[in-house]
Amino acid sequence: MKLVCDRGALAEALGTARMVVTGRSPKPVLNCVKLVAEKDRLVVTATDLEIGMHLSTSKADITEPGTMAIPADKLLQIVRESTDPTLTIESEQEAVHIRGQDSHFKVHGYSPADYPAVPAFSGSADFVIPAGTLGRMIEQTYFAAARENSRYAINGVLFEREGPKLAIVATDGHRLALTRTVLEVAQDPGSQKSIVPPKTLQLVLNLMKDPELEIKVRIAENQILFQLGESSVCSTMVEGNFPPYRDVIPKELDRKAHLLRDALLSAVKRAALLTNEESKGVRFSFTEEGLVLSSRAPEMGEAEIKVPLSRFEGEPIDIGFNPGYVLDALKAAHDEHITIELRASGKPGILRTGPDFLYVVMPVSL
Repeated sequence: MKLVCDRGALAEALGTARMVVTGRSPKPVLNCVKLVAEKDRLVVTATDLEIGMHLSTSKADITEPGTMAIPADKLLQIVRESTDPTLTIESEQEAVHIRGQDSHFKVHGYSPADYPAVPAFSGSADFVIPAGTLGRMIEQTYFAAARENSRYAINGVLFEREGPKLAIVATDGHRLALTRTVLEVAQDPGSQKSIVPPKTLQLVLNLMKDPELEIKVRIAENQILFQLGESSVCSTMVEGNFPPYRDVIPKELDRKAHLLRDALLSAVKRAALLTNEESKGVRFSFTEEGLVLSSRAPEMGEAEIKVPLSRFEGEPIDIGFNPGYVLDALKAAHDEHITIELRASGKPGILRTGPDFLYVVMPVSL
């Protein structure tokens, strides 16, 4: 293998691949990326046996096609610290030479035959979705997935498709994020469900450079595959049954507040300053006159912030929410106007923005 590659393109590909490589695997070859020099492109492959990816760049002049497995951390460090616009990479048995204008590194690698196979996207897509749409849907949901919960299924994000209708859902038992869209291209008129690890979706987000790019998605047995231009991501799906999320969404809410996203975001941030682990709730007091946020921590003091409402429907209500949960939803909201719907102080509320996003959050005791 011998090639000359654009250093910036290689650094970007290796930086993304490093999200997959754990660096702590007892199998040394799993701490590597595999470089595949083809006729007209360089492909960087990485896997942790659950998530795999192929990143392709045409910014490489291939002299001798070939394959090599190289420790990801060390290769990335060398490429990032280089000041050369291009680097020459040449393999020699199980070592690789990396040369710049004034530098030469010899790094010991591993036989590419020992590197695990990483499925590439093949066959027809189950559906196609613009990167801008999928990126927005991932950003509005994946943060709400559980972390290290014994109920393994809610450690992932649900993709649920029924014909052209796609819903993406995440929950940790304290809040639930749901967003929907109608697909322009859905090859299969049937229905599909898959539970995707949040790490996979973060990786897909990192590869979305062009919001107009059409992303192909295919679900095969226990895997989901994404094709993003010349790059692809494959992932083992999370096992288990996702909870019946529709049952969690409260019905017949008789109080509704309309307000501006940025005003509430600023107010919640400020109210959260005087909370702690013992008293981490913020009181939301809704009336026709407006919304008042209040918080207190005995050893620090108290805070009160007033937020104007565009409109409030229903009887006044006081309810407590974890400010971190509310902030997560507001940061993910893409619309200027939001609506908060409530029923009672001890019941969950709904935050909505736009026609397709809703967020259910459980109250906390004050």
